[in-house]
Amino acid sequence: MKFTKMQGIGNDYVYINCFEETVKDPSRLSIQVSDRHFGVGSDGLILIQPSETADCCMDMYNADGSRAEMCGNGLRCVAKYVYDHKIVEKEQMKVETLGGIKEVRLTIKNGKAVLATINMGQPELSSDKIPVCFAKERVILEPIVVEGKEYRITCVSMGNPHAVIETEDVDRLDLERIGPALEYYEKFPKRINVEFIQVIDSNHLKMRVWERGSGETLACGTGACAAAVAMVLNEKANRTVDIALKGGHLTVEWRLEDGCVYMTGPAEEVYNGELNDETFREE
Repeated sequence: MKFTKMQGIGNDYVYINCFEETVKDPSRLSIQVSDRHFGVGSDGLILIQPSETADCCMDMYNADGSRAEMCGNGLRCVAKYVYDHKIVEKEQMKVETLGGIKEVRLTIKNGKAVLATINMGQPELSSDKIPVCFAKERVILEPIVVEGKEYRITCVSMGNPHAVIETEDVDRLDLERIGPALEYYEKFPKRINVEFIQVIDSNHLKMRVWERGSGETLACGTGACAAAVAMVLNEKANRTVDIALKGGHLTVEWRLEDGCVYMTGPAEEVYNGELNDETFREE
């Protein structure tokens, strides 16, 4: 089975072209290929599939085998892949995801896609639709106590659920300890992605992320979008911000005219390879 390793500012996935390949058990395969010692090494698995409603479809699995609704960094890479491999020969395309159909605009250099801007849609702030279990329509700076420490969370869905927390120094966080405790906190029925944000100024944020099902990753596109929305709601940031993550920078804009969030960042192909284990194939 052929695969491609791709990354968007360090958020890396194994991509399989399901226009040509058939994946028997994507959940199991995701666990196997994600292992950085015994597998390819990645934050998860993304299947690039045909779609009846868009130009192509992104089907995503986390490193623990759980299915995910959306991934902004992964979506940019999907758009690059189908353009570079001439599956979808459009600079503007639509990609189907579990989080809805997303519009992508590519920047082309020497015949290859190097940058992508995604219309991530309008943020969902309603508690029951995120979903989070609070007796409030919106969860903004809501105090919770986890492992004896109080955190003030702002909850946003960008196709998947996020809890955003402002902190003074993201580099000093013990994210390996607190990340799982927040992910599985009792008020989050489908678990949650957690973003810790340090405000540099109103135009610049610094972020670390604990992703549901994957742990700490170098970047998270939907998380960056959720963080930008939360910081605007909390009057800490302007509607266009640069967000520094461990793997690089994203530009996020929450536009007034349509209420949608637009994310711009790079997408890169790392290498191509083959999975030789015949159990990966459909029998």
